[in-house]
Amino acid sequence: MQTRLWTKDFILVCATNLFLFLNYYYLLVTLPIYLIQEMNGPKSQVGLVITVFFISAILIRPFAGQWIMSYGIKKIFFIALAIYLASSFMYFFTTTLSSLLILRLIHGVGFGMVTTTAGTIVANLIPDSRKGEGMGYFGLTMNISMALGPFLGLIAMYNWGATIMFAVSAASVMIGTITGLLISLPKKDIKVERPVKKGIDLHSVFEISALKISIVALFFGFIYSSIVSFVSVYAEEIHLSHVASYFFIVYAVVLILSRPFTGRWFDQYGANFIIYPAILLFAAGLYLLSSAASAFIFLLAAAFVGLGWGTIFPSAQTIAIQVARPERRGVATATFLSLFDTGIGIGSLIIGYVGAGIGYSSLYFYCSIFTILGIGVYYLLHGRISQEVKNFSKEKTV
Repeated sequence: MQTRLWTKDFILVCATNLFLFLNYYYLLVTLPIYLIQEMNGPKSQVGLVITVFFISAILIRPFAGQWIMSYGIKKIFFIALAIYLASSFMYFFTTTLSSLLILRLIHGVGFGMVTTTAGTIVANLIPDSRKGEGMGYFGLTMNISMALGPFLGLIAMYNWGATIMFAVSAASVMIGTITGLLISLPKKDIKVERPVKKGIDLHSVFEISALKISIVALFFGFIYSSIVSFVSVYAEEIHLSHVASYFFIVYAVVLILSRPFTGRWFDQYGANFIIYPAILLFAAGLYLLSSAASAFIFLLAAAFVGLGWGTIFPSAQTIAIQVARPERRGVATATFLSLFDTGIGIGSLIIGYVGAGIGYSSLYFYCSIFTILGIGVYYLLHGRISQEVKNFSKEKTV
């Protein structure tokens, strides 16, 4: 049985994911500034620019998973790349808030489709015996993008202006598109022909077997939104804005150093072996963040959060793929990412109001407690049957 992980196609899909997510995180921090400073838009509309993107991505993902099954992954992947690339170039021509919102809606569609197809491609490329390790490295590309995107975006925005900022953004998508087109996709995909039904067939757009672990992802995504959306605001509040940009750098470095071990342990010892400690590390990072009074504690919190959350997310995504049949991996990926993004979207909205009301220090303290409660959520929805899932995954390879 083929167990080689670092093939040409695996490296290419990881590179594609890296550059496309780089664009996503890059715009996540620069567009609010662009809206306020360059377009003289109201601060109240900043959240709308982000939310519209999330809504379209969440809504399109279940259908993208269905289309993969119906039309083949190669065709859907190329269409997704085309939409994502075209959208990245259209930012040069957005001069009004309405045009920006329409573009964000279209860009979100491309993002939802391309992340679903890329996740399905990598799931099919990784040998089953190294699924945890492979998905861990694939997830690492997102974490590296999370560190580099905001860092490069703020440098471009403040030093070179909006035109160069959008040029760098488009260039990252162009590189990602080129690496994506170089992936050797099968000419014939696994397709499942189903009778045509009127209305929406929920089975075709949601993978039931992946639903429980996807709800776990939604739960922790809700908590994680407090980091990705508000950690820079919190840094301002505690007078540590001068080190805020290094938070995700430390986060990424810790992930890079830990990834070779955590993914391998997942494959050798099972999900529970690493997910339970990862939840505790995530909670510890949030607690440290709530009490951060110095740059050292602030960045130490980043290390704990990176090690904790950076292990939870790829492990959960691996489980979602393992519990699904091979021909349903596209739908399983779509189900997982849709619920995760829902958690991020709802969390950003609710946590924003809560943080403004009680202060971000208290917010992160309560989030640490909420995270510990997540041990029970994970146990009830997956942890107690983790060994059965591992055995089921092995049976599929026989």
